[in-house]
Amino acid sequence: MSPTFASLSIYNYRVFAAGALISNTGTWMGRVAQDWLVLTELTDNSSVALGIVTGLQFAPLVLFAPLGGMIADRFPKRRILFATQSALALTSLLTGVLVVTGAVQLWHIYLLAFAQGVAAALDNPTRQTFVSEMVPHESLSNAVGLNSASFNAARLIGPGVAGLVIAAAESTGPAFFVNTFSFVAVLFALWRMRPEELRPAPRARGKGQMREGFRYVRGRPDIILIMALVFVLGSFGMNFQMTTALMATSVFHKGAGAYGLLGSIMAIGSLSAALMSARRPNPRLRILLVSLAAFVVASAAAALAPSYVWFALLLIPVGLSALTVLTTANSMVQLSVDPAMRGRVMALYMAVFMGGTPLVSPLVGWIGLAWGPRWTILIGSVMTGLAVIAAMLYLVRSENIRVRFHLGQRPRLSVTRGEIIQPVPELAR
Repeated sequence: MSPTFASLSIYNYRVFAAGALISNTGTWMGRVAQDWLVLTELTDNSSVALGIVTGLQFAPLVLFAPLGGMIADRFPKRRILFATQSALALTSLLTGVLVVTGAVQLWHIYLLAFAQGVAAALDNPTRQTFVSEMVPHESLSNAVGLNSASFNAARLIGPGVAGLVIAAAESTGPAFFVNTFSFVAVLFALWRMRPEELRPAPRARGKGQMREGFRYVRGRPDIILIMALVFVLGSFGMNFQMTTALMATSVFHKGAGAYGLLGSIMAIGSLSAALMSARRPNPRLRILLVSLAAFVVASAAAALAPSYVWFALLLIPVGLSALTVLTTANSMVQLSVDPAMRGRVMALYMAVFMGGTPLVSPLVGWIGLAWGPRWTILIGSVMTGLAVIAAMLYLVRSENIRVRFHLGQRPRLSVTRGEIIQPVPELAR
């Protein structure tokens, strides 16, 4: 089997990945349907309302992150996923019923978005760390990359299908029902697993487990640096759910099909990045920094795109660079932490990554209203660029690290201490 797909040779991971691919496709359909419902059926292209929905959906990831991480470290992960995936299916079903019956109102979507966020706050750290129980340690980076590939393969399919379903039905309701049924695939996969082949991590015991997670991260400056970078990228640079909708409707005056197509086009770059990450056994700091710099350039170019076609094409390098950052950061954190702490650390990681969204999404929505939709993307380019510069300065001053760009036929970046190329402690594991 190709090294890119090595983890698929493991039965439990193969079954789980198959169910996740179906579920992820439905999830992307649900996201597109929710955005289209808010923008065109419940409001008159209100970026502020869409920003509030996005913020409510991600707020619980911050509020309940410590609890979600503690639960992931303390209880059987397979059982937790049965509960959280069922809850996510229920929220999607309720949304679909409200839409097709004509009873849906904006406050219903606000409430359901928050409920989805609560379920996701418990689901995310468990699902992230469950991978380490399905595959051996040496395959973890490959499995993380394949998870991202599955997510983005679904992103390649889901938005386009959602656009077609919405256009054909002249309603977002059917897309929500498809999303509901897609969760059944994950539940079936969890049921079909072989529990005796799992590698359960040591269970957290005793009191003060959440505080222990905070103390552990506080003592790891390498993890704090990664979290700071993904915080800026996640908060300001990855509001694609909002920004592509605004660009499609307000700048290029396109319909549901063209909007859904943008998500699929971006997924070409994201899927390519995920597959490349799956082949990379050791995530490196230089990959993280180069990818962030590439995101700054690509996203700024997309924001200034003169036409819908150019905007769509530029979303490919945007997706490629953004996903490279995320898979690299995720692998670096998971591979470097104590297995008994992995759930709590990954919960904090996800909270930091998405934590700025509840606050920043309404702000980005206001920027789009006041300065124009293009600025909803440009603000991410500016903030991410400043974060890259700050990270380099930190490494130079605190670790005596020199970060250099080498131009030529093969441009590259080197991370050095003094005159000898070395990996940064912990970060290069």
